[in-house]
Amino acid sequence: MGTIWPEDLPRAKGPKYKAVADTIRTAVKNKSLEVGAKLPPVRELAYRLGITPGTVARAYTILTDEGLLQAEVGRGTFVAPPKSPILDDVWSRQLHLLEARDPNHVSLFSPRLADVGQVALIRECLQKVAQADPWLFLNYPTRDAYLPVRQAVVDWLSDLPLGKLDPDDVVLTHGGQNGLCVVFQAILRGPKPVVLVEDLSYAGFRRAGELMRAEVVGIKMDKWGLSAEALEHVLRQTPAQAICVSPEVQNPTGCHMPLERRKEIVEVAKKHDLQIIEDDCYRMGDARAPSFRALAPDRGWHVSSISKTLTPALRVGFALPPVGRGADLRRAAEYGYFGLAQPLAALVQLVLSDPRANDLAGAVRKRMAEYVRVTVNVLGGFDLVWDSEIPFVWLRLPSGWRASAFSRAAEREGVQVRSADEFALRDGRAPNAVRIAMNGHVPLSDFEAAMQRLRALLDNPPEQISV
Repeated sequence: MGTIWPEDLPRAKGPKYKAVADTIRTAVKNKSLEVGAKLPPVRELAYRLGITPGTVARAYTILTDEGLLQAEVGRGTFVAPPKSPILDDVWSRQLHLLEARDPNHVSLFSPRLADVGQVALIRECLQKVAQADPWLFLNYPTRDAYLPVRQAVVDWLSDLPLGKLDPDDVVLTHGGQNGLCVVFQAILRGPKPVVLVEDLSYAGFRRAGELMRAEVVGIKMDKWGLSAEALEHVLRQTPAQAICVSPEVQNPTGCHMPLERRKEIVEVAKKHDLQIIEDDCYRMGDARAPSFRALAPDRGWHVSSISKTLTPALRVGFALPPVGRGADLRRAAEYGYFGLAQPLAALVQLVLSDPRANDLAGAVRKRMAEYVRVTVNVLGGFDLVWDSEIPFVWLRLPSGWRASAFSRAAEREGVQVRSADEFALRDGRAPNAVRIAMNGHVPLSDFEAAMQRLRALLDNPPEQISV
């Protein structure tokens, strides 16, 4: 880097961070910076150029988002290898990369994790898998062969209050949604089983239930999530086999279910012989209370994934059965899809076992919290439910706005959010609220501009009267 700026930052019109970014781009283009070259730490380069560390950090972030640089936790920032033209062509057709073509378009439908070095780790592990024993690529998966990866999952989950967990309890799934489907297959019986969900809940619960030809019934909620009293009331009238809940991070409202409420639900479940399926896919930080699997070892099922901690791209999840139901869960998985592909299982083992993985998950959490902070700074004057360790916020709209109208107006401004209607049952009622997910794929400056556009809409609700 010393050869790029022999004296000072080149004079140029516009913000200094753009000058820094442009200078690095030029250096990469003319090979002054080779692939794999390490850039100076932010403070060191800032001191050398006589600018603030924040200016350098912003330039690095923009170039990392572009894929020109890659950041690795604990190691630094490096020039990234060029992308594959074939993969780039496929990638460029993806709808969610509209942001790359139109900076004013920002999708906040689902959380998108920032790359803080996990991409480099996955690439490194993929190279190791590619050099593995050829038999890895020629055989059907077997349960015994997967023992090392199941042990890696147990170690990965070891800090969570899940109760006794053995490698034999772990069933590897293709993401959290597949995990829910496998659990339903292990639990539900009869021609028309009944599954209970919260009135506002993850749509995947309903979709998985529909695949099993189940009737899906909503349960009233309060500020803590599922109401134990409402659950008791419904169970007196409608025998159900299972209930789906998200106690750590309720999707979409973002509320957290306290321990006392969880105990109340367990008592109701025991009374009516109800299985409890806990979806833990949205938790990014530490668990704040024991899981239902720990509180009710005989009826608590647990589903999680790495989609909100490392990456959703690998489609890897974990389903855990209650005591005595492991064979049922394994049978559902083996009859349905045999198991993960062996190369993918090997990759998961390498990634989760790597000593950098936990630090990377923490760095992802920290980076996503920056987007939450921007959201709260801009929209905090409204009725907002948020937490720095949850990759979305729940916004109750001010008087004058309906959720569907606000979502359409936001999309016209280039910002896509999810209306509360998408989380309600077909015959249910949804509040005038929207879920705003954090998008770590776009620079913070573009994300903040999107929040400002939402703020302008909120400040100016339509007041016309239709006749």
